[in-house]
Parts: sequence; structure tokens; C-alpha cells
Amino acid sequence: MSKLILTHEVTGLGEPGDVVDVKDGYARNYLIPRNLATPWTKGYESQVAAIRKARKAREIATLDEAKATADALAAKAVVVKAKAGEAGRLFGAVTTADIASAVAEAGAPAVDKRKIEIGQPIKSTGEYTVSVRLHPEVSAKIAVKVVAA
Repeated sequence: MSKLILTHEVTGLGEPGDVVDVKDGYARNYLIPRNLATPWTKGYESQVAAIRKARKAREIATLDEAKATADALAAKAVVVKAKAGEAGRLFGAVTTADIASAVAEAGAPAVDKRKIEIGQPIKSTGEYTVSVRLHPEVSAKIAVKVVAA
């Protein structure tokens, strides 16, 4: 097991500044090459404290922004155009990047594609609901309408 300090949020693992124990292969092949974590040493303990302090200050400020963004997202209609065959079946699937760009085109606040969560893959036209994690305490629901291009 490797002991690491997270530098970015990793879904299911932790927030920036958290010290986590993960398997060696996961650390060596995924977290460290993508700069999501750094190896833990005694010298990094002061950096952990600084990261946690900065995160705490940002969380307080971003909570109100997240609530406002959630309200703005809920009010906007998001339409995603995709190539579809006869019966409404798509050639491929709608991705989180497609949804993020459609949200921006609709005039809503920009959303990071990594924060969008789709329950089941969207492979046909119709209306769907996806959630967006804006803050640990705030999640917004977006109504997405998929139409044939």
C-alpha cells in the first residue's frame, strides 16, 4: 500500500489535501502520472495543512456560488443534438463533454465535464435527467433533451 497526498479531487477517494492509502499499482499507474496525487513524506505535512486551509476558505465562498449555479442550471433547457437512426437510436452515446458544451450553448454557467454524472448511458433520443456535483453539499439536476441532428 502506498501513502499519498491528493492534489486534486478524486471521486470515491477524497478531496485535495487528504492523505490516503491506495494500492501501489493504482498510485504508480494512475494517480501520480496524472498529477492527482504526490507521494507522502514528512516534508509534505506542512503542504497538507496549507492545502486544507485553502480548501476550507474556498468551500465557504463557493457554497453560495454553487447554490446560485444550481438554480441557474435548473432554470435552463439543455438540448443536445446527436446523429440518430430511424427509431431514435443514436450512433454512439451522449457523453459528459457533449452535455457540458450544450449547457454552455444554452447560456447557463459553465460546468466541468468531470462533475457531470450520467446514470445510464444515453443512447436514444428523448428527455433525461443528469446530475452535476457543484460542491460537496450541492448537486444540481439538469433536464437534457436529446434530439436527432
